[in-house]
Amino acid sequence: MATAAVLTRPKGSSVPTDDMNDSQNTDTRPYVDLLLRKSKVVREGERALSIRAQEERGRAWADENGYRVRKVWKENLSAWSDVERPKYDAAMAAVLDGEVPALWCYALDRFSRKGAEAVVPVLGKARVIFDYERLDSMDERDRRWIIDRAENAREYSSRLSYNVRTTKAKQRREGRWLGRVPFGLAVDPSTRRLAPDHTPYLCLAEGRREVTPWQVIQRIYEAIAAGESARGLARAMNAEGLRTVTGKAWAAYSVRQVIIHPVYEGWLTVSPGAKGRVPTHFTNAEGERVRCVEPDTLAEMIPAPLAARARRVLSGHQSAPKQSAEGLPTHPLAGRIRCSGCGSAMTMTGRSYICQHHHQTGMCPAPASVSRTALEPYVVEAWAARLHAADDHDPLLIAVAERWQVLKNPEESQEITDARAELASAQAKLDRFMQDDAEGFYTGRSARYRIPHKVAAEKRVDAAEEALKALTGSAGGVDVSVLLDGRAADLWAAGDAVMRRDLLGLAIDRVHVAKAPGKGKRFNGDARVVIEWALPTTEDYEDYAAAA
Repeated sequence: MATAAVLTRPKGSSVPTDDMNDSQNTDTRPYVDLLLRKSKVVREGERALSIRAQEERGRAWADENGYRVRKVWKENLSAWSDVERPKYDAAMAAVLDGEVPALWCYALDRFSRKGAEAVVPVLGKARVIFDYERLDSMDERDRRWIIDRAENAREYSSRLSYNVRTTKAKQRREGRWLGRVPFGLAVDPSTRRLAPDHTPYLCLAEGRREVTPWQVIQRIYEAIAAGESARGLARAMNAEGLRTVTGKAWAAYSVRQVIIHPVYEGWLTVSPGAKGRVPTHFTNAEGERVRCVEPDTLAEMIPAPLAARARRVLSGHQSAPKQSAEGLPTHPLAGRIRCSGCGSAMTMTGRSYICQHHHQTGMCPAPASVSRTALEPYVVEAWAARLHAADDHDPLLIAVAERWQVLKNPEESQEITDARAELASAQAKLDRFMQDDAEGFYTGRSARYRIPHKVAAEKRVDAAEEALKALTGSAGGVDVSVLLDGRAADLWAAGDAVMRRDLLGLAIDRVHVAKAPGKGKRFNGDARVVIEWALPTTEDYEDYAAAA
């Protein structure tokens, strides 16, 4: 005995129902397709009929009017002009091409919000039934009514969209937070203003002490500013049982999202553009940033200097505070080696440096592995040769001089170090603006942010340059002759493990290692290793070199 096939699909799928596959279907009535739509964001209140209710009405209409349902096209999205509707397009193509004699839709505003341009193509050419209005596109007497109702639906959507935009703009000018509340913060329902969330969060596995979301946020900023890596911090918090707002484990990415978000300083933000961009400050008509916290709450937020330092350290524009020799890595290249296959760090395992990403996940497309006894002598030789070949106008020497001064004078003013890092960060921010502007990021609704962002970025660079100039005065020479004229290798050989690591760090930022061409092949540093040499942290090295 034959068994009828059963069609199954995941819940919420938009794949159309196909009643033609029913093996028991023997009637000869003409077919009709059903077009069902409900917006993800319901604005019509109780008049927004559910998808299921629309389908029930459509099937009832088909039975009453001598039709049988062929396909059910389901949409859960807007019908406005800038929304792609593949199911709507397929249903329209089917009825216009004669594949199906008729298309049923619950109401004109469920069909489209584009107005007359959406309904004119079917008038007198294909049968589309608008059930709620009791209109038929093939009925000559209904043509004017269909056009009028379609235009009414378009005008309603335009007015509704305008009202929503103006209401949101007014609320943002008042500092109201309209989106999902970020982790660590709580919102006042009456004012939509934010404040630190001091609700007990969870108990740690060790000591069973309670923490609050805001304490987690403070810890993230303080740890990153102190030099702890985002990955290490995430690993530590996960080990303690801490979780994100969604209940998931912390990752380096989620730590970064906290650090870069201005809301923790009390600023209102919007997020135009691609996913993953730094949240954008909201600015009012005067070009001023707007606070999303009450004035008496501002003192509880993350201080601006701490936030700025954490961001500089995270982005690599500022080095972490120098640690004591105890506990520092003893391998001279630790922390500086990267796998060319995936860009991940390479760590010491046994006697070799290996791709950490491949070691943990096995997902690196070209995992690198290299013997320490082969790589380190090659890098040291290249380092010494590069310093020996550098002339007085070489930018590398400026970078070496900057780092040598900090290495030999750890008591150097922290304000100078911070000022240099702030200048590098400010210049990077301006460069990012110029890149976004060239790529057309500030178009459409984002256009209003272009000038305020440009002015803010330029002012930040100007202020950073003035601050550094006030702290350092005119540029002065730093004696690095001990590293020149072939003496760098001798100095490295005479140093201890920590000193050797610091010396290489004067001139080398990264060492990229490629996968070996095959097993048993002799190490070829020129073919497998690319050294990323240091660059000055300031933009005035040409003037410095000219004056030397």
